[in-house]
Parts: sequence; structure tokens; C-alpha cells
Amino acid sequence: QVQLVESGGGLVQAGDSLRLSCAASGRTFSSSYAMAWFRQAPGKEREFVATIHRSGGRTYYADSVKGRFTISRDNAKNTVYLQMNSLKPEDTAVYYCAADPSSSFGSSSRAQYLYWGQGTQVTVSS
Repeated sequence: QVQLVESGGGLVQAGDSLRLSCAASGRTFSSSYAMAWFRQAPGKEREFVATIHRSGGRTYYADSVKGRFTISRDNAKNTVYLQMNSLKPEDTAVYYCAADPSSSFGSSSRAQYLYWGQGTQVTVSS
């Protein structure tokens, strides 16, 4: 089994920055997994934010966060990060980490990901 634990969320003002972390563990976890971040705002469906290749050398972002958010990973630490800059009130959501053991590079589809964390709340005030 694989466990994903997110941290780093909090309450910030518009224009501030936050860095989220996702620590992966478990007997079957491998640094070869594609990893991603999703988010879910109240009353809305969970949406894709960013994904990263298992090597860390390739990334893909939702248009809504492109240029403001950066996904990265440290395979030696089994940790994925999401650096969020220039935060906006519309970024307010629960942020989830996800892992796909079947691919080297993820997609924007929730269905592709087998493992999910419990989420961390990010609230951006105006």
C-alpha cells in the first residue's frame, strides 16, 4: 500500500506564497510513479493543478496556475512539492496529492491516479 501525506497549507493573503509538500511512503511506493496535484473548492469538482514526470524533468500545468505555481520532486526523499506564488482568492481549495503507478508522466484526468492523500486546506483572503 502507498500513503501520501500533504502538508504546508494555511491561511494567506492575496499575493502571498505557500509551498505544499507531499510525503510518500509504503512498501510498494516507487519514485518511478507519476505524481500530481489536484484541488477541490467548496461545491466544485476536484480539478487538476499540475503533474510531474517521474524523473522531475517534465511538468504540465492547468492554465489557471501556469506561471504562478511550480511542481517539483525530490525522489531521494519521496516528496513532491507545489510552490504557489501570487496566490488569488480563487485558489482557495483543499489541495490533494496523487500518484499514478502505471505511468512515468501523469495526465489531467483524476481517473488515472490510484493513490490519493487526505488533502491540505489552502485559504486565500482578498
